[in-house]
Amino acid sequence: MVDSFINYLEFEKKSSPHTVLAYQKDLEQFQDFVLTAFEKEDISEADHSEIRAWVIDLVENGLSTTSVNRKIATLRSYYKFLLRSRAISKDPTYKLKSLKNPKKLPEFLQETTISSVLEESVYDPGFEGQRDRMVMEFLYLTGVRLSELTGLKWRDIKLQEGVVKVLGKRKKERIIPLTKGLLRNIILYKKVFEERFLKIEQSDYFIVTNHGKQSYPMMIYRVVRHYLDLFAQTSKRSPHVLRHTFATHLLNKGADLNAVKDLLGHANLAATQVYTHNSLEKLKAVFEQAHPKA
Repeated sequence: MVDSFINYLEFEKKSSPHTVLAYQKDLEQFQDFVLTAFEKEDISEADHSEIRAWVIDLVENGLSTTSVNRKIATLRSYYKFLLRSRAISKDPTYKLKSLKNPKKLPEFLQETTISSVLEESVYDPGFEGQRDRMVMEFLYLTGVRLSELTGLKWRDIKLQEGVVKVLGKRKKERIIPLTKGLLRNIILYKKVFEERFLKIEQSDYFIVTNHGKQSYPMMIYRVVRHYLDLFAQTSKRSPHVLRHTFATHLLNKGADLNAVKDLLGHANLAATQVYTHNSLEKLKAVFEQAHPKA
């Protein structure tokens, strides 16, 4: 039934390869635990107490609350699938509660910092420098995810329309407008791209390695860390920080929450609302500074 569940995730729910792999690993780990601790080979026969024992074991082994809750979510999805398939008559995760997770506000860069990071003089005029500049600008000015950037192709960039077509989670497409400044720099990047690789095919990846191959997550991480190290004081220096910065700056400037949700490709407002906390902190600071009775 595990294989059937994985096929369901991949082909019916159209979950991302990353999600499918994570679910598969979680179920394999649970299967190993049930076999070792309770001598059960089929996890469809596991009951509430055995699942709870696994959760306790994960916590005692120092796994983070976020990771434990993700594994609980995996089991919930799996047993709901079994219930719908009538492979089981009772959901053993029905009374299983997620662990309380302390909320952390997403880190973001100040406007002065991001202006310094994107300063033209910071980047070498050759292909590698302009490619890195495009990575930094694109992440901040569009708010795309890391996986969306590495999967982007030249055909997805609509220079005439001034938009980019992005394939997000669960293969859901969205359109993001491109600023005039970003459009201008994409044209400059295209020029050095063609000088390096002679010709651009529509199927070519937008961000590539020095050898013209598709970029990969660790490469993007290295680029982002390198340039944020020059100016940023944040503890986190990941591509996602630029996505957080994109959303926070939009909301700080009065952007509509639903519009930011659509730009980020969130399925619901709850995921976007986390950024309003940062905006509220700014409002509080203004109030404390300006109100006579503060």
